[in-house]
Amino acid sequence: MTEDTTGDTATRAGFVALIGEPNAGKSTLLNRMVGAKVSIVTHKVQTTRARIRGIAMHGASQIVFVDTPGIFRPRRRLDRSMVAAAWGGAADADVIVLLVEAHRGLIDGVQAILDSLRDKAGNTPVALAINKIDRVKAEDLLGLSQRLNEAFPFVRTFMISAEKGYGTGDLLEWLAETVPAGPWLYPEDQIADLPMRMIAAEITREKLTLRLHEEIPYQLTVETERWEEKPDGSARIDQIVYVSRPGHKGIVLGKGGETIKAVGQQARAELMEFMGRPVHLFLQVKLRENWLDEAERYREMGLDFRDGE
Repeated sequence: MTEDTTGDTATRAGFVALIGEPNAGKSTLLNRMVGAKVSIVTHKVQTTRARIRGIAMHGASQIVFVDTPGIFRPRRRLDRSMVAAAWGGAADADVIVLLVEAHRGLIDGVQAILDSLRDKAGNTPVALAINKIDRVKAEDLLGLSQRLNEAFPFVRTFMISAEKGYGTGDLLEWLAETVPAGPWLYPEDQIADLPMRMIAAEITREKLTLRLHEEIPYQLTVETERWEEKPDGSARIDQIVYVSRPGHKGIVLGKGGETIKAVGQQARAELMEFMGRPVHLFLQVKLRENWLDEAERYREMGLDFRDGE
């Protein structure tokens, strides 16, 4: 057992995979646990494309959260890569937490995840977090918990609201006690292990997703093409928004460029807050009709390029 250099308390550290259906609240829970925004959170499902690691410190424990893409029935190459990333994150974890939406219950998608967990979890402890508990009555929660625990041998069950913070402290406390004893994996003040280039691209993609709503669901991606550190301490960031259809370019740009300008202002403001220094953000929109089938785009998103089945 490794000793913490700040005292006599033995340190612990481990990876915790958050899995569940799209929109189950994984990114919201990750951001609450870490205490900073490290994962894209929107009203859309499937917005988390790569495994994003957020790092929470609790007592002498360092908990490295792996926010996986939602697990769903894949139809396209991108879907297959996202689902593979989700299960890959679970396979690498010391603890798995399955999030289930309280108001949706034990639906077919959740049952499919439970069936897969029997094969994929192995000896890894799996906890159940029933999320969005403020949306249902207490008696319904108890019934749902019983049905889920009959369907899978969870080691613990937590009733939470990731958005409002209910029950998340108990979950964090349990995770801190459950991750393996050992030295910390990252510096104490680090909150994410993603390169800033990728975090910056995710922030811009989130703003686009929120602004465009249903007009361009998952047909765009953002890449940080250039990052320049300026002598005055500011950063110049050049990003490209790739769209897959000619008509989408005009939608992203907006009338007189107003949409992309608004997105740039919002993304720049969040980047400045996140980085704590001035940022100069420049966005371009380019048509790349086959980006969904290009291995390089997947590497930029931190995903494996997967062939069709």
